[in-house]
Amino acid sequence: MENVTLTIDGKKVTVPKDYYVIQAAKKVGIDIPALCYDPNLEVVSACRLCLVEIEGRKKLETSCSTKVKEGMVVYTESEKVVAIRKEILQLLLDNHPNDCLTCQKAGECLLQQYAYRYNVKFREHEGARRPYYVDTSSPYILKDDSKCILCGKCVRTCAQVHDRKVLSFAGRGFDTRIVADADFSLEESTCVSCNRCVVACPVGALIDRRVLGKTRVWDSEIKSIKCKACNYGCNFEVLSKKGKNIAVRAKAPSEGRPLCLKGRLTTELLYVDEPETPYKKENGRFVETSWKEALELDGVFEKLLEEEKSK
Repeated sequence: MENVTLTIDGKKVTVPKDYYVIQAAKKVGIDIPALCYDPNLEVVSACRLCLVEIEGRKKLETSCSTKVKEGMVVYTESEKVVAIRKEILQLLLDNHPNDCLTCQKAGECLLQQYAYRYNVKFREHEGARRPYYVDTSSPYILKDDSKCILCGKCVRTCAQVHDRKVLSFAGRGFDTRIVADADFSLEESTCVSCNRCVVACPVGALIDRRVLGKTRVWDSEIKSIKCKACNYGCNFEVLSKKGKNIAVRAKAPSEGRPLCLKGRLTTELLYVDEPETPYKKENGRFVETSWKEALELDGVFEKLLEEEKSK
């Protein structure tokens, strides 16, 4: 692959010519803020937060969709760029619940991180806000539309698995929102609770309910592990507090790993000291079930017992 050399904030960097500016910046330790960008997802340039200034170009360019070129000179924190970023962040905060103190995502929320970075604060106003609607129908995922920033990462990661594609955009303009199937609740929809959307969400709009209220990032020890349910070996984290394993959560499904509920529950049963009751869907409703049924081990235990008795 042919390489090109460009300058970003005064730092020269040589990268493959098919790189985007945001990738080249990362090579030299420059973090360009972005809410909708994910190297594992299709580029859509929706949030506009990654805008940069490039010498010789009249308008700002999105660094997530602009390919590098030989001799390109890029400014990621120019006065013009910072002013635009502050405007975007202010608009997002104006339409966002001010509950960072109690939000499960606090400490990991990208909107919170960037607002702090650019000194953008909540403000009182009489304008419209996103309606408060929280979908608590699923025992695995909490969906809060009032916190959604419409980055679309949940929609794109769900669509990567060909037999899912549960989430999509609905409505227009200010009324646009993310829906499951034909605007069903997560319980009624075809959602399989794999948690891909939860992992992708940069804010607190999608939360893992099995972790909710147990701990937050700064108050727990985190250990990375691999799922043992199948050969994909999806990545998970075990969250511990005061010497006790209290929860597991999925990590990004990179390198084609799909994530699934069975794998997540298997990991939970193996590592969590006091795992919660599992649930399964029956006729569009979640019902409590046994671990044997949740992990689809019907017949396996019986077979093992028969073999033990025959010895």
